[in-house]
Amino acid sequence: MLKNIEEILKYSKDLTLLYVEDNDDAREMTLMFLEDFFDNIIVAVDGQDGVEKFQENKIDLVLTDINMPRLNGLEMAKKIKEQNEDTPIIVVSAHNEDNFFLESIEIGINAYLLKPIDMQHLTNALFQIVQKYKYQLQAQENLHFLKTYQETVNINSIVSKADIKGNITYVNDIFCEISGYTREELLGKKHNIVRHPDNPSAIFEEMWHTISKEKKPWQGIVRNRAKDGKSYYVNSVVAPILDMHGNILEYISIRHDVTTIMNPAKQLKDAIRDCSNPILLFMKLDKFDMLKEFYDYKTVEEIEKQAMNYLQKKFEQHYKFDTFYTLENGKCAILISADKYLNPQEEFIQDLRKLQEDITNEIITFNNIVYDIAILISVVYEKNKMLDSAALGLKKLLKTNGSFIVANNLVDKEQAKAKENMEVVSMIQTALKNGNIISYFQPIVDNKTQEVAKYESLVRLIDSTGKVVSPFFFLDTAKKSNYYSQITDTVLKHSFSVLKMYGVSISINLSALDIEQKTTRENILQLLNEHKEHAHNVVFELLEDENIKEFDVIKSFITEVKSYGVKIAIDDFGAGYSNYERLLDYQPDILKIDGCLIRDIETSSYSLSVVKSIVTFAKEQNIQTVAEFIENESIFNIVRELGVDFSQGYYFNKPEPITHYID
Repeated sequence: MLKNIEEILKYSKDLTLLYVEDNDDAREMTLMFLEDFFDNIIVAVDGQDGVEKFQENKIDLVLTDINMPRLNGLEMAKKIKEQNEDTPIIVVSAHNEDNFFLESIEIGINAYLLKPIDMQHLTNALFQIVQKYKYQLQAQENLHFLKTYQETVNINSIVSKADIKGNITYVNDIFCEISGYTREELLGKKHNIVRHPDNPSAIFEEMWHTISKEKKPWQGIVRNRAKDGKSYYVNSVVAPILDMHGNILEYISIRHDVTTIMNPAKQLKDAIRDCSNPILLFMKLDKFDMLKEFYDYKTVEEIEKQAMNYLQKKFEQHYKFDTFYTLENGKCAILISADKYLNPQEEFIQDLRKLQEDITNEIITFNNIVYDIAILISVVYEKNKMLDSAALGLKKLLKTNGSFIVANNLVDKEQAKAKENMEVVSMIQTALKNGNIISYFQPIVDNKTQEVAKYESLVRLIDSTGKVVSPFFFLDTAKKSNYYSQITDTVLKHSFSVLKMYGVSISINLSALDIEQKTTRENILQLLNEHKEHAHNVVFELLEDENIKEFDVIKSFITEVKSYGVKIAIDDFGAGYSNYERLLDYQPDILKIDGCLIRDIETSSYSLSVVKSIVTFAKEQNIQTVAEFIENESIFNIVRELGVDFSQGYYFNKPEPITHYID
C-alpha cells in the first residue's frame, strides 16, 4: 500500500484531475483525500459542467459520480470518450446494478467504485491508471528519442536488434563493451546470453507478450550478467518495428546502464532475497544533514567518502560480509548472515552496540578537516519487509534523536497503526455528521467555600454503539486530519450555549493550533460579540506546545479577547512547555497547575516544593491558581493549605453533561 502511494505521487502531482460530484458533503470529503495526490484538481458540480470543464482544460484523468442533474456520469463519460477515448475515467456510484456496470464497460470506464468510497480501492484504481500513464510516458519519450536522435542514441545507449524469433541481428559497440562479448559471439544468439539467472521469468514472459502479441513497447529494469560474471543493471525499452500493415519486422532494444545510479539499493534488495538468514544493518552518519549548512557540496561529498571508507574498514574488522552498500545522503548498509549467531537478539546486538560506541569515540582527520564520526543504526533480523522496516526505523531515529533501533516488522506495525488511525478518522467523521461530538463539564471548586465557581468544558465523542469516548482516543488523530477545527468549533458552540442558558462561568480549552487557525479565531470573536453580556464568565485555557508557529498571532488574540472581559489561564503549568518566561507574554489571570505535580504531592517533596513556588509567585502577581487531579481529601487539604484558590478533580465530581449539575 505504501509503495503504491509513493508510485502514485511520483506522477499524479503533474496530472490534472477533473472531479465531478453534485453532493457538497461527498465532494468536500473526497477532495481532502484527492488533494494529497493531485496539485491540479478541477471541480465540476454535474455532468454538463464536467463536459464543459473538460473542453476548456487539458484533463488527464476524470473521477465522477453517476447520479447527477443535467447529464449523469455515464452520459458525460460518453461525451468525453468521443473527444478523447484515451482519457482514463473512474466512476463512483451508490448503485451496484448490472446495467450501470455493463454500460460502464461499453463506454470504456477504467474503474467502477461503490459508495461510500473505500480509500484503498480508490488508491488502487489511481495506482493502475498512473502505472499506465508512467509506461506510456516513458515509452513515448524513448521512442521519440530514438527517432530524433538516432546517432546520439547509438553513441550513448546500449542498442540491439533482433529478428521475429528473438535472435540478435545487431549490437552496437557499447553493448559489446558492457557485456564483455564480441559482436561475433552475440550475433545469432538470443538475449538470454546476457540475462542474469536471478531475474524472474515473469518479466520476460510479460515482455514477450507486450512486444509480440500487443505489439507495444515494453519498459523495465533488468539485471544482466557480463561475460566475466559481474552483474549490471539496464533500464530497457524494447519495441517492435512494424510495417505499414502492422506486421512485426524486427525488435529494437534501447538500454541505459543504471548500475552506478541504482546498483547499491537494487543489489541490496537482491542480496536480501537470496540470503536465507540475513541480518541487515541500515545506517546513517549522525548529523549528516547539518554538514550541508557548514560546508560546500564538494566538501560534504569528500567527508561522506572518507567516513564511508572508515566505516567499511571498521565493520570488516568485526563482521564477514560481501558488500558494503554506500547509499545516498550519508546512508550505508551491510548484510550479515545470522547463521553464526545463536541469538542475534542478545549476542549480536550487544556486540553491535559496543562497536557503535567505539565508532562514536573516533575522529577522522583529512585536508585540515576534523570530523567526529557517529552513526545511527537500524538493525533488522526478521526477513519480512526487511529493507522497508530498516529504512522506517532510521526515520524514527531521526525523528526522536535516537541512535539505535531494532526495527523488526516495523512496516507491518506502522501499517496496522495507520489502519487504526483511519478507523478513528472514520469514527470522527461519523460523529461530526451525526452531531455526536458533545461537551461534558467538570466543576471547578472554590477552595475557601467549597462551592462550584465554574465548569470546564471537555469534549467527548459518542461512537456508533452509543459509548462515550474520551478525547484521549481521538483528539491526537483529529489534529493530524482535517477535522480538529470542526471539533473545536462544535465545543465552542456547546460551551457558549451553556453559558447563555445557565449563566455559569465556563472554562474552554484552546491549543496553539486552534488560535493559529483564522476561521477558529473569527468564530470565537463572533461568539463573544453575540454573548457580550456573558463574556466576563468565559475563561480560555491555553495549552502550550512545541509547535507554535505564529506567536504574534496568539499574543494579539489574547489582547483582543481580554477586551471582552475574558480571562486567560495557562493549562498544565509547571510541566511540558509552560514556563515562567511565557507568563510575560501571555499575562494570564489564572495558572492551572499541572496534574502530575498535584497527583504526587502527598509523597513527592519535589512536587510539593514546585507547587509552593508556583503559588507564591502567583499570589505576588495577583494570579489565581487551580489544582487539577484532586483525587482525594488528603490532596485537597494539602493544596488548600498551600493557598491554591480552586480545585478540580474526581474528589468533587467527574465530567458529566451540564444537566447532571444544573436542572
